Amino acid sequence: MKVSNEILNIIPEIKTWRHELHAHPELGYEEKWTSDFVAKKLQSFGLEVHRGLGGTGVVGILKGLDANLGGGGNKAIGLRADMDALPMTEENNFSYKSKFEGRMHACGHDGHTAMLLGAAKLLASKNNFDGTVYFIFQPAEEGGGGGLAMIEDGLFEQFPMDSVWGMHNWPGMDEGNVAVHKGSVMAAADRFEVTVKGNGGHAAMPQATNDPVLATTAIVQALQQIVSRKQNPLDAVVVSVTQINAGSGFNIIPQVTDFIGTIRTVSSATRINVHKQFKEICRATALAYGCTADVSVIKGYPVTVNNIECSEKAIEVTSSIFGPGSVKTNMAPSMGAEDFAYMLEKIPGSYIWLGAGEGKSGCMLHNTKYDFNDNILPLGVTYWEQLVKSELPLR
Repeated sequence: MKVSNEILNIIPEIKTWRHELHAHPELGYEEKWTSDFVAKKLQSFGLEVHRGLGGTGVVGILKGLDANLGGGGNKAIGLRADMDALPMTEENNFSYKSKFEGRMHACGHDGHTAMLLGAAKLLASKNNFDGTVYFIFQPAEEGGGGGLAMIEDGLFEQFPMDSVWGMHNWPGMDEGNVAVHKGSVMAAADRFEVTVKGNGGHAAMPQATNDPVLATTAIVQALQQIVSRKQNPLDAVVVSVTQINAGSGFNIIPQVTDFIGTIRTVSSATRINVHKQFKEICRATALAYGCTADVSVIKGYPVTVNNIECSEKAIEVTSSIFGPGSVKTNMAPSMGAEDFAYMLEKIPGSYIWLGAGEGKSGCMLHNTKYDFNDNILPLGVTYWEQLVKSELPLR
């Protein structure tokens, strides 16, 4: 595994940044302290800094060698890290644990931000590439659509780039391993809200009612055929009903029930089909019980789809760092969602998983005892540096 002495020398500083970020978690679109921290660091490295895209987003600009030194290329790439935390109360007891109840970095965005800052510091000091690097620090990845907000505020118009790249730590995959997908990486995550209307009445006289509770239980059962009978078994789909609300008393058949949940798919075409099937099943099943169903499917993050050519480049770079045997190219996509998907819909790029090992007990993502694995800080910085040198080589 190739980690340079220059990177090893700055890891203690990057680790300190990571711990500061961990201690000061902020929720989506509230990353004021975090964006101030990021902007000050980028400015100290000599980067041009732009703020305000997506509310609290930060973009740092680093240009390579100028023309009279053999550089000055027009190619530009974007490197993205997410900054927001989760609405969870941390249960760790180390010195840098969250200072705030109900807010913690339980997904490693503190580590992502620290690694990208480390790459900015390193690349600014060496200036050994030809072109422009945009360091994109994004707010509100955890359900807030911060990536889309930055795009809508003009990210790609203000900072034209040929490709955009992302990375996420991945607990459960060994340190020193990476996963690169050629195509779908993360699922689309959509939610649904369904209201079933019937004709309520006395529980002792069900024959005088059209029971929406009975209709709802039938709908929930029928929805499972979407996965088991209406999709290719090799095409991952998850339909989960997560909450049902109905009734006001033990002896009253209600007029209305409501249920909500989530639909997750890893194919854009399947996503469209599943939405259609979902609505049809809800309405037809309700009708069979003498009820009606008002169905809303609210689109969330789209499928995160890597550009194949960019993924091949990522495989080449990671293989040179970690060794070919450590690069996983056949891992199944995750049914989790990622709003880097919005950026990949606009610009070619690739999003990789960086193995974080088993970690401490309970160290999986979105766990109240999670903590980013500092051992992989140098690996992430190395990837960013080598990717830049590969994409923007000196002439």
